[in-house]
Amino acid sequence: MIDLFIFHLALQWHHFYDLSTNEVALTADGFFHAFGWFITVWGLFLLADVRRRTNVPWSRWTGAVIAGVGFFQLLDGVVSHKLLGIHQIRYDVDLLLYDAVWIGSAVALLFIGLLILWRTRPVPADT
Repeated sequence: MIDLFIFHLALQWHHFYDLSTNEVALTADGFFHAFGWFITVWGLFLLADVRRRTNVPWSRWTGAVIAGVGFFQLLDGVVSHKLLGIHQIRYDVDLLLYDAVWIGSAVALLFIGLLILWRTRPVPADT
């Protein structure tokens, strides 16, 4: 959702699918946006259900969210941008710096999230 709001809508650097007409690109952004909101609302319902049934370990939840954002960004940067080439971060510029920042920040977020998850893992009960 952050990618959509910043790079697709605010800066208009690229669309979800840039290999066709502008109309197709905007339609793809619309479906991407709708799917992103669907997943967000669904996740909030799941979180509310978990909160209703038990206590939520918020630091662990935060680690999972950060790791998930990093994983998505890494997947997007490597698969969509580089392997499939369906869109780039920007056009008509040297992509090396953009790719390094995008993929580097994805790896950093993934590492930070996984570190938080590791540090907040449940301690096994001795039997």
